[in-house]
Amino acid sequence: MTARTPSGPGSRDLASRELDALDLKLLQALELDGRAPFSRIARVLDVSDQTIARRFRRLRAMAGLRVIGMTDDGRLGRDNWILRLGCTPDIAEKLGAALAQRPDTEFIDLASGGTEIMCAMKPRSHRDRDELLLRQLQRTPRITSVSAHCILSSYYGGPSGWLRKVSALDPAEEAALRTPSPAALSGPFVLDLVDEAMLTALRTDGRTPLTELQTVTGQSETVVKRHLDRLRSSGVLYFAVQYDREYLGQAVEAMCWLTVSPRALAEVGAALATHPEVRFAAAVTGRTNVAVSLLTRTTPDLYRYLTDRLAPLPGIQTAETTITLRRLKFLTYDRP
Repeated sequence: MTARTPSGPGSRDLASRELDALDLKLLQALELDGRAPFSRIARVLDVSDQTIARRFRRLRAMAGLRVIGMTDDGRLGRDNWILRLGCTPDIAEKLGAALAQRPDTEFIDLASGGTEIMCAMKPRSHRDRDELLLRQLQRTPRITSVSAHCILSSYYGGPSGWLRKVSALDPAEEAALRTPSPAALSGPFVLDLVDEAMLTALRTDGRTPLTELQTVTGQSETVVKRHLDRLRSSGVLYFAVQYDREYLGQAVEAMCWLTVSPRALAEVGAALATHPEVRFAAAVTGRTNVAVSLLTRTTPDLYRYLTDRLAPLPGIQTAETTITLRRLKFLTYDRP
């Protein structure tokens, strides 16, 4: 994949804004193991520790690179939801900002010409879910529609990050950097107060040093390491990489809502998971039963994906596509 060079007023020297092969390798390495020491990444990629540290700092300054700790809520026995909120254009940003203040919301997008807010929601309890869906949103003026889709089965996304579809790492490098697959759980994982404090810190910075985790938890290094290892080996904790997607040439972000025949759901989901344009795909409740998040270089590329890759899949009855205009919240924090 060739990285696109952004342009426009105030842009820096073009060469300094390009992502080269090593940048892409570093991004993919961090997605495989967000807490991998620079020394380990450098050894696998056959460069110096200083080179990796310098590239990391450059990507932070240039492309907003952040490594963020995420939770796989399915392993906690919790459901995830996607909300589609129709609204009048005059309240869209205010509504998005209010939702962004909630700790249980992620990926809040402004779409459909500014008349739709899309939001990923991870309620901690049925009470929290019902408070938002049945009370707060219903009482909010100028919301024209509320559509809530519970995620039934994820085909791609979450711990399976999109960056590995870039294939910057060769198979040997990927194998050397990949962490072991999480163990199977016999039941929902139960978080304690130390786990909760650590996850809060890691949602802000997935590479938070152990010394800082000791401070926020009030525990010894041994205890912190044990909890961190337990969260990771159980699959409850994984890491996402945030960056300005346009530096990878992905200028168009879209959601596609599919109605798929139930007998074709598994086949369609498996196919979607292999498509380079797909960064998230899941079976959901609602009139449209598959939600797909897409990244493409241009709108003609999006059209070609819909007609050449998506249309031939069996069992697809309808498809509705909306383009994301602006991201209002990424995970727990996003830059304006």
